[in-house]
Amino acid sequence: LKRVVQTAEDSGFYSLLIPTRFANGLFEESAPLAETWTTATALLAVTSRIRLLIAVRPGFISPGLFAQMAATLDQISAGRVDVNIVPGGIAGDFERLGEVSDHAHRYARAEEFIAACRALWARPEPVVFEGQRIKLNGALVSPSPAGDGPRWYLGGASDSALALAGRQADVYLAWIHPQLAIGQLLDRTREQYARAGRQPHFGLRTHLVVRDTEDEAWAAADDLLSQAATTVKVQRQAVFAGTPMVGQQAQARAYEEHRVGRHLWNGISTVRVNCGTAIVGTPEQVAGELLGYWRLGIDEFILSGYPHVEECRRVAADLLPILQQAIRREGTAIG
Repeated sequence: LKRVVQTAEDSGFYSLLIPTRFANGLFEESAPLAETWTTATALLAVTSRIRLLIAVRPGFISPGLFAQMAATLDQISAGRVDVNIVPGGIAGDFERLGEVSDHAHRYARAEEFIAACRALWARPEPVVFEGQRIKLNGALVSPSPAGDGPRWYLGGASDSALALAGRQADVYLAWIHPQLAIGQLLDRTREQYARAGRQPHFGLRTHLVVRDTEDEAWAAADDLLSQAATTVKVQRQAVFAGTPMVGQQAQARAYEEHRVGRHLWNGISTVRVNCGTAIVGTPEQVAGELLGYWRLGIDEFILSGYPHVEECRRVAADLLPILQQAIRREGTAIG
């Protein structure tokens, strides 16, 4: 993990996502899985510039304690912390640790969680917060976060997720789907931001398989699946069959075909929980696909590949200069 984060920092990446789950979502579920906030604290200590987008699930930590932890870490790291709030989850995830709650309850609680943290971060004074699910009676966070404090990121494709994003999220995150579907999703999300009188900011989560030729890229994609254990594939399909997550259901429907677009490949979903689609192609082809999503309104890309260190270097050297130049060129033309 130290090597991954330092490679990303040395390669010029802005931030890294540290996800949260209660069982391994990539290998067998009994495989080791580092706890999110402990990992983030250690990684911020061995870096100096790169930010971390750290996931949290409301309900497993009190907002008062969490606000203090996040503010302290933000101060220690000179303002390098952002928060990915995760109200939903894969079937069975919450129950593993004794949490039994429905979709509506989790999203209502998440909204109060964000509001309570913002109140605690606003000033180092006692806070009284009277929500339906969260109550604070004189809680205080000091020191406050550095600068303006962490930004809140939120993903999800349900109506509840989009409404919550419109009211509370600084950045709405979408998993990658074909551009038509993403355009429709962003339009729905813009409506929610407009209702709340807020300006939307969008991020897109995708895997990448980038090689010098298209044939090499597709061969590398196929090779990823050839290395997966049969037990992992069986576990994933059992999970997908019972998931309530709208985005995960959409991926599962596309599973049999794998190729869901000229350069979109759904094969990773056979072995990975959550985002399981990749853009596959040459640096120019992948940059062209990402540029198309940028034209739809995507402001940030959360990119990944396997293995992390090697693909991080490849993407930074071969892809990002092409993408950045294309965005600058189009931005200048629009301006």
